[in-house]
Amino acid sequence: MKRRTLHYIFAVIALSVYGGQVCPFLDSLTWFQLITPIFVTMVLHYLLTVFYLNDVVERTPLKHQSRRVFQLDLGSFFMAGTIIMVFNTLYYQFPLVSGMKVLFGLSMLGFFSALDLSLEKEWFLNQKMEVSGEWIEPDLNYFSHPKKLVFFSSACMLLTAGVIFLVINKDLDWLATVGRDVPVATAQRYILTEVGFVVAIILLNMFNVIYSYSRNFRNFLNKETVVLQKATNGDFEAFVPVSSNDEFGIMAKHTNIMVEGLKKSTEELQQTRDITILSLASLAETRDNETGNHILRTQRYVKVLAHHLQGHPDFRDYLTDETADLLFKSAPLHDIGKVGIPDHILLKAGKLTEDEFEIMKTHTTLGGDSLKIAEERLGSNSFLKLAREIAMTHHERWDGKGYPRGIKGDDIPISGRLMSVADVYDALISKRVYKEAFSHEKARTIITDWKDKNFDPRVVDALFAIEDQILEIAARYGDQH
Repeated sequence: MKRRTLHYIFAVIALSVYGGQVCPFLDSLTWFQLITPIFVTMVLHYLLTVFYLNDVVERTPLKHQSRRVFQLDLGSFFMAGTIIMVFNTLYYQFPLVSGMKVLFGLSMLGFFSALDLSLEKEWFLNQKMEVSGEWIEPDLNYFSHPKKLVFFSSACMLLTAGVIFLVINKDLDWLATVGRDVPVATAQRYILTEVGFVVAIILLNMFNVIYSYSRNFRNFLNKETVVLQKATNGDFEAFVPVSSNDEFGIMAKHTNIMVEGLKKSTEELQQTRDITILSLASLAETRDNETGNHILRTQRYVKVLAHHLQGHPDFRDYLTDETADLLFKSAPLHDIGKVGIPDHILLKAGKLTEDEFEIMKTHTTLGGDSLKIAEERLGSNSFLKLAREIAMTHHERWDGKGYPRGIKGDDIPISGRLMSVADVYDALISKRVYKEAFSHEKARTIITDWKDKNFDPRVVDALFAIEDQILEIAARYGDQH
């Protein structure tokens, strides 16, 4: 609304001055006689545009609204010029050529105003659609940007040439009649001032349209870039508003389709990965004395521990939301190496011999090595790295007396430390062929006794700081269900 108001005010002022510069008949009028019909006509057309033509635009399909704004505003200026031409011809008996000059000048101003208001409509549609998520469906046969640039450039050249011609023609007529008695320097200054004024009006309008176009262009490129960058980083929720019926609309549409396709493909891959992980982990569990629910519980213990420790200064930089999610998904593979342990050892109900236990301990390296092979063949990524860390280090001890490498303290990866506490806690509260299930209180006592020996004391503290969540997980995914 404000932009349209400024255009109409500018047109009244420019035409009032311009008329006298190009037409000796208009120049003969008083200021009041010249400006009154211009002012009245432009005000009426402004009101017509605001109260009627805007409704016409809003009833137009979204993809054609910008073009409709251009057509209606250019038509409004042309109609206003026609009315002023007819008025001057009938009321002042000016020749038709005088009225044509007014019509030409107002149509030129209308051309630039209509372009600018059309571009502004595109801008507002873009902002509106970004909020609503609504799209337009671009036509296959659209008015392309190269054609728009050719049209705009050609129109600017023709309009500029036409106005300059009218000014020079009027000044030559002035020189032929009254200008011969005026000093050369004065005549030169007078003519240059007129030409300079007209050129300044045209250039100001051209720069304004170029600015509006570049603003829309920059806005589209920025949003396109942001969406592509987010998609590159795995965020497929952003979209580019499809708000223009041209190449930009086509590009935005297909960018969104591409991102949506990537999202679906990624979700399918993640589902396939998660199903494969659970299948492999469940296969390992079925060969053991444990149940499939063990992996469901332990992965959730690890997740809630990770989220709780995000507030700890020693862990917050490592335990991002993304890392916590990866820990949750990779935790089920902690005992994948057990598929390589012989059944007579893995399924033995009694206590293992020293030699048997040495073989049992190799499930950590078997799991780690198999995941390392996967990394080498498929390429390393965060998921496989964490899965390998967990498989290799979930039996390491805080005091360095664990296996397979005997590392201790903070040298043990955080993923392994979290898995160690979760795995032992679940083993304590679960029934096995060689033991009955312990109560939470007894498991708590045992783990507390092993604090600073087997486990990172900060992780143990975190486990019992979120007892309610731990107990809820244990109950929801209990073996009896």
